[in-house]
Amino acid sequence: MKKKIKWIIIAAILIGISAVLYKMGNPPKAENEAVESQAITFQVTKETLTSTVQVKGKSLYEQETQIFAPFSSKVTGWKVTDGQQVKKGDILFQLDQADLQNQITQEEAELRKADLESKLQAIVKDADEELAPADMTEAGRKRQLAAKEIARLEKELGEVKGSIQRKELEKKRLKLNDAQYRAPAEGIFLFESASKRPQALNDNQYIGKIVDLNKLQFIALVGEQDVFRIKPEMKVKVKITAMKDVPLTGTVLRVSKFAKTGTDQESINQAAQFEVVISLEPSEYLIAGLSLNGDIETSRKENVLVLPSIAIMNDQNSSYVMVEKSPGQYERRDIKVGMDTGEKAEIVEGLKEGDVIALQ
Repeated sequence: MKKKIKWIIIAAILIGISAVLYKMGNPPKAENEAVESQAITFQVTKETLTSTVQVKGKSLYEQETQIFAPFSSKVTGWKVTDGQQVKKGDILFQLDQADLQNQITQEEAELRKADLESKLQAIVKDADEELAPADMTEAGRKRQLAAKEIARLEKELGEVKGSIQRKELEKKRLKLNDAQYRAPAEGIFLFESASKRPQALNDNQYIGKIVDLNKLQFIALVGEQDVFRIKPEMKVKVKITAMKDVPLTGTVLRVSKFAKTGTDQESINQAAQFEVVISLEPSEYLIAGLSLNGDIETSRKENVLVLPSIAIMNDQNSSYVMVEKSPGQYERRDIKVGMDTGEKAEIVEGLKEGDVIALQ
């Protein structure tokens, strides 16, 4: 009897476990499981639609006046420091004039000597002609004509050499006026090397530059897909990469028609890049060398019907959308699309403001 009761208990336990496992594997269906999820919809609105080209580049000074040494000499004094504000006409440096003045004096003496020698030769020629015998032979006359022609050519050559020497001399006299070198423009003076001020200069040696901090440019490169969309005078919204919260504005100044890369044999497989120069409005945050991002507004349409581009479908012949006829009911409607920015599209025909479009 005890064994029978034992087996009855074991059987009851097994039946209970089986029932629990069955319920866990087959949970009851929720009453609202059959309810369909709602479709994603968009509403046709009237907006201002703009198309832009995004560019990246660097800021550079729009006006840079480079400073070169007027002639070779020692520097007797610097009147400017690196980063100093200068006005047009301010003295930047003083050069020693002694060597250049000696060169001028020597060349003036050589020109005077050449003039005197030319006059002496003319006197000798005239004297030879007057003393020539009347019964000169044919050979003698030929020699006289040859000597006369040689003298004429030598005189002409001397005049040419003298003209060249006088021009060079005049240049040196003008350079002498620049011994006290004055700033040709207003702005900030920057040495080529901020830590070194040369004590001697060679002729035409680069010294530094004067920059206008109020006039900077944004130099960017664009691909061939965008270069023909960008025109001078287009407005640009600019941001500094390191200070994205600082809004800046600019205007397209010019667009290069010559590719920077992709046109030579070595980079024939690279995409061509074209330079775009953007004039920037003054800002206290702008300096040369900053990384900039810009949005060039290439086209704008005011108060047009607009729909997100994702809601527009296309087949081989037309564009269409699914328009809500009544709650939960949609029908196909062909439309005509105008300007498309990639995110939003202009609806030219087929819809009206307030229409609800489903994304299916």
